[in-house]
Amino acid sequence: MESSVLAFATDLLDEGPDTFFGNLTDRAGVGGVTLASVYHEARDVFPHNPRRVVRYLEPGAAYFRPDPARWAGRRLAPRPAAAIGDTDPFALAAEQAQRRGLKLHAWTVFCHNDRLGFEHPDCAPANAFGDRHLTELCPANPEVREYATTLVGELARYGVDAVRAESLHFHGLRHGYHHERYFEQLGPVTEALLGLCFCPHCLAAATAAGVPAEEVRQAVQAEIRTRLADEQRALAPAALDELAGGALAAYVDAAATTVTSLTAEVAEAAAQAGMRLSFMDGGGPGKGWLAGIDLPAIGKAAHQVETLGYARTPEAVREKIAAFALHGVRPEAMAVILRPMAEDCDGPENLAAKIETLRELGVPEVEFYNYGLMRLSSLDRIGAALRSA
Repeated sequence: MESSVLAFATDLLDEGPDTFFGNLTDRAGVGGVTLASVYHEARDVFPHNPRRVVRYLEPGAAYFRPDPARWAGRRLAPRPAAAIGDTDPFALAAEQAQRRGLKLHAWTVFCHNDRLGFEHPDCAPANAFGDRHLTELCPANPEVREYATTLVGELARYGVDAVRAESLHFHGLRHGYHHERYFEQLGPVTEALLGLCFCPHCLAAATAAGVPAEEVRQAVQAEIRTRLADEQRALAPAALDELAGGALAAYVDAAATTVTSLTAEVAEAAAQAGMRLSFMDGGGPGKGWLAGIDLPAIGKAAHQVETLGYARTPEAVREKIAAFALHGVRPEAMAVILRPMAEDCDGPENLAAKIETLRELGVPEVEFYNYGLMRLSSLDRIGAALRSA
């Protein structure tokens, strides 16, 4: 079973390559590193960082040096994080990984880009009222799709084995913005409907699929208004598949087709450059339908599906993988991320049992989250678990 630890480029720069890679090989004993290449805004606590304990990550920043010629004339382009200065962490990581016999994966956040969304609102999703969700990019937008495939081509320069594609899909209303507030209870239906994209590109895609897209938009708008006006109505359930005479379901299906086709395009770009594409579905089966995630289709479009195995027990991890199998994604076509920290894991035996469960199921890759966010003792826990599993 292949193994890797997810990490930020700032971990590598702050600690230096000898300490960083030494911890990966000597403490964790993994065979690879999954380094964030493009990442969203965050504020994190770093238990073993020698330079800082609390760090703010920049919105929608790249942690490699983009090739200017590749992005000439394009509005959507990766912008290097100020934190990397004049360095290229991916070039450094590629050199060190090759020297040490480790695989390098590129952990890439695609459509959750709070920098590009604010700079180019027309590329962001729009709800039924035309309000843009500026922390995201819309997968149906041609410029967004071109950005995604071009980004994959950039990463190939570094000898990357696999692109771990996070956020290669739509998002719901609650997807992370500081001081995000909902003082009245919206209810799950209102939130679900507010998260649907009705930008011109999504409307056109649905119309081309035979869906009365404008009628759906108007029906969704009216339903949201009704629920915003009445708390009892807001909290009442609804058969969304019956809204707009059943056309809403067809509209959501069209969104799933958009995500699947984008995944196929990005996977093809990766394959042409000698890389694999791992589609990250953190929510799991039954939770991603409003994000456009059609698991059976995604399983065919991507080279691999990756999910979060965050759970207290090996049995719970097994159930998560079994749920994917029921949706057409076989264990041998998956990668699973585990957390070795106390929230999920009470010792190396617990972690080893989870790894052994994945091995028994035929899962070929396990990853561990997250290098800088865990204590060094958690890295030691990974090493002990891998040796005994």
